[in-house]
Amino acid sequence: MNISESIEKTRQQLEASDVFYGHGTDNSRDEALWLVQAAIAKVYPDMEITRDSPANTEYLAQLDDFIKLRIEEHMPVAYITGEAWFCGLPFKVDSNVLVPRSPIAELVAESFQPWVRLEGNCRILDLCTGSGCIACAIAVHLPEVLVDAADISPLALSLAKENRARLKLDDRLRIVQSDGFSELGGQKYQLIVTNPPYVSNEEYAGLPAEYLLEPKLGLTSGEDGLDLVVRILAESATHLEEDGVLICEVGATQPVLEALFPRIPFMWLEFEHGGEGVFILKRDDLEAAKQDIMQELIKRTGSDWIQAGGIN
Repeated sequence: MNISESIEKTRQQLEASDVFYGHGTDNSRDEALWLVQAAIAKVYPDMEITRDSPANTEYLAQLDDFIKLRIEEHMPVAYITGEAWFCGLPFKVDSNVLVPRSPIAELVAESFQPWVRLEGNCRILDLCTGSGCIACAIAVHLPEVLVDAADISPLALSLAKENRARLKLDDRLRIVQSDGFSELGGQKYQLIVTNPPYVSNEEYAGLPAEYLLEPKLGLTSGEDGLDLVVRILAESATHLEEDGVLICEVGATQPVLEALFPRIPFMWLEFEHGGEGVFILKRDDLEAAKQDIMQELIKRTGSDWIQAGGIN
């Protein structure tokens, strides 16, 4: 058997299984290629391998181990290989972070045009940064801006720092451990981008097994999934410049959010490569809806939390 034949055999095994595609790939062929490349890198680190190269016993054993992890344990390919690509950049990933897959990548690649005016040394916040993929991609694609990345998870931030270092962004990307905006002080931003947890408990219970290997902290937030999103709506205006903009992903909970706030003029974006539930709001829109947002926040957290300084 040669390498090319091992790719096809892997594809057939994946095709015959009940694995779910949706963590950076959407088909068995791509996943087979990723697994084969990872096995090659581990077994032949210093050799030039082609599709016609013979597949030795050590390589086939390693590939078989990877295939078992994928099929029997439903482990996402990115966790097996330790790497995922986002916005044309490689990122180190593990089970402490979600596998990068947000459609916000399209907005980054287009420098958020025509939605946001980003000039000079303006500052952008990536809230709920996880692996740091969105923040790092912004810093790479917009070399003149300054980027802050915040997350509550120290394990996620450790990985984000590794990705920042790999992409040589230490001087332009600040990483902060923060529960929402709590540790960001009075900093204001031209743009706040966030892909927070938004999966409802009901939806989570029905997710494919692959999602259950991701950190639940990054997926769910309250019964309807929107507890943190409501907090972000309540607090973002305080941290936006006068003409600042919030871009937030809520996925399939879009109709739930619209039902909660029928008077907020959410602008929902469409994506060429798929994805849903990403909205844009101007600071003025958030300020105008402040009363509605605060009423909903009090229902979820209680007035004591707000009076104690929960809003920053």
